Amino acid sequence: MARWSAFACGLAVVVIMLGAWTRLVDAGLGCPDWPGCYGFLTVPQSETSIAIANARFPETPVDVSKGWPEMIHRYAAGTLGLVVFGLAIAAIRHRREQLPLRLPLFIAGFIVLQGAFGMWTVTLKLWPQVVALHLLGGFTTLSMLLLLTLRLRKRARGEPPAVATASLSLARLRPWLYGGLLLVVLQIALGAWTAANYAAVACTDLPTCQGQWWPEGMDFRHGFDIAQHVGPNYLGGQLTADGRVAIHVTHRLGALIVLVYLGFLLLRLWQQRGESRLKNSVLLVAGALVVQISLGLANVWLHIPLAIAVAHNAMGAGLLLSVIHLIWRHHQLPQPQTSRAASTESHTTTINREVTA
Repeated sequence: MARWSAFACGLAVVVIMLGAWTRLVDAGLGCPDWPGCYGFLTVPQSETSIAIANARFPETPVDVSKGWPEMIHRYAAGTLGLVVFGLAIAAIRHRREQLPLRLPLFIAGFIVLQGAFGMWTVTLKLWPQVVALHLLGGFTTLSMLLLLTLRLRKRARGEPPAVATASLSLARLRPWLYGGLLLVVLQIALGAWTAANYAAVACTDLPTCQGQWWPEGMDFRHGFDIAQHVGPNYLGGQLTADGRVAIHVTHRLGALIVLVYLGFLLLRLWQQRGESRLKNSVLLVAGALVVQISLGLANVWLHIPLAIAVAHNAMGAGLLLSVIHLIWRHHQLPQPQTSRAASTESHTTTINREVTA
């Protein structure tokens, strides 16, 4: 189960990358129906199949070059769903062996919801709210699969070897780790909203935006309007330029906040790591952060090249997973004895000595 769960994690990353690829090549509506494509299991390619498809959907003629990215993404997502259901079934069958049960079942239920969002993404014509939630759902699925993998690997390996007790200062950093996780999640949400509204190209220069540090006329109310009407085709976006600039600038500010916060937190963890074996986990987060920021800058400088844009989505997932892994490793550390507990133990020892005397 640990191996299959790890495979599911890798497949989830592939699905996220395929989703980014599909969106970036404007193939989100490459197939106007769901789960098939123009009523077929594959993209219609023969003259007869294309004629039938065009008759079924006269408003959206067949474009084979856009249909295949959409269907490849669906095939990969469907395969991930089958693996997740397999994990849930295995967890039920082996529930008496003290294997995780609730988490695999929850992931299986969530994957069904994620599939529904995939359907609504098409049927509601890329409505930004649904697209953003669908993207966040993919990252959520990946995060839960990582947690399942870590729990199964711990179970398979038995009790971990003894490690040094964490210092009190290191233990006190745990709430700050959760704060870093929250900031990363919020930044991913901003990235999802940026992608759903096609705001990535709103600013094409750095460090300024359209030659200004704070562009005039930015419309935050319009850019973050979550009450956009259902109905129009949102392929290419419906927001004004001022609204998209507001989204893009907010995403940049979010990246700066994440960089500063995680930078100071990682430095603090590095100074307090001692013999806690957090070294590799801290370096992993630092590496993912540097790569992700670099990819974001390259996206702007090089005007959103496809390969770098897909890699930016993938490293967003990588940064999230590395932070979750760091928190997991921090939780595995034996916690230090607080001064209050130490005082209580000393008082109890004194009483025992008096009673013995």
